Amino acid sequence: MKPNIFSIATKELSQDGFFTWLLKWGAPENEKIDSKLFKCAQNFIKLLLSTHNVEINEITEVDAGRQWENIDIWSKINNEYLIIIEDKTFTVEHSNQLEKYKKTAADWCEKNNHKLICIYLKTGVQSKSSLEKIRNKGFQIIDRKELITFFEKNVVDNDIYNEFVENLNSLERSINSFETLPIKEWKPDSWLGFYQFLDTKLEGNDWQYVPNPSGGFLGLWWHFLKWKDYDVYLQIEQGNLCFKIGGVSKNHSSVRNEWFSVLSKQIKSENLVEIKKPPRYGKGYFMTVGIVRREDWLGQDDSILDKEQVIRNLKKYEDFLSNCVKQSNTENKV
Repeated sequence: MKPNIFSIATKELSQDGFFTWLLKWGAPENEKIDSKLFKCAQNFIKLLLSTHNVEINEITEVDAGRQWENIDIWSKINNEYLIIIEDKTFTVEHSNQLEKYKKTAADWCEKNNHKLICIYLKTGVQSKSSLEKIRNKGFQIIDRKELITFFEKNVVDNDIYNEFVENLNSLERSINSFETLPIKEWKPDSWLGFYQFLDTKLEGNDWQYVPNPSGGFLGLWWHFLKWKDYDVYLQIEQGNLCFKIGGVSKNHSSVRNEWFSVLSKQIKSENLVEIKKPPRYGKGYFMTVGIVRREDWLGQDDSILDKEQVIRNLKKYEDFLSNCVKQSNTENKV
């Protein structure tokens, strides 16, 4: 394949540089240099403004830069609007950074009579629930799919521009590979795409990377229920489907064994023999009490994902967990 600078320079700083470069092309004096790239840049500015329901007929003044007060990208438009962009690939917000950036920018706007536009630009993948929290902080989201649609409508004969677009389309194909690759060949991007699909099918889920001494995994958790004083829920660990218990601060072994006893009774009742005891138990605030192997819920190694069957499987285990809690609560009342 032809070398692509953005597949080599993969850090967010490279992406920051591209979008700052694109914004700068929107300045009117650049029209005579490359009219198509200028028009594309102006359309990009209008896309950013439209997220806050702002429409302007003419863009007469554009300035843009990086790393002002740690804000990834900033742009001043028509001496009237200040756009700040938090630019993310696969990392997520941390340390209340969005609140800090918004306050810094809002203070500047108040002193300089500008209107503030806050954008969270995401080319990677992030859970729906975490993106909703971003919106609640006053940042409007432009994601990879929206960017791809924009680039499809704005064709430009420029190597930098086209290499970024090619790299973004390649990322989209990689994330969607969960639909076409045999399950044993799934890459981390495939799992990201799969979890993004589950975002549309499972209620109350969240997911992110979970570090641990053995290397970590991409985890998705959902279907939280209360059993006694503890949370019980389901978790996918980039392979196994796990029955978890959380909130255990003491008496780990006795709590874990009691909950496994509840699971065991229901396993026999529903004949779900694929739910097994884990190879070894941990002792922590969160513990795995039962597992279903990847092959038994997701599909065999050489198979292509059957989306409908997988959702039926996951709904079955949701019902099983609900039945465990219900049956245990009934017995404890007797």
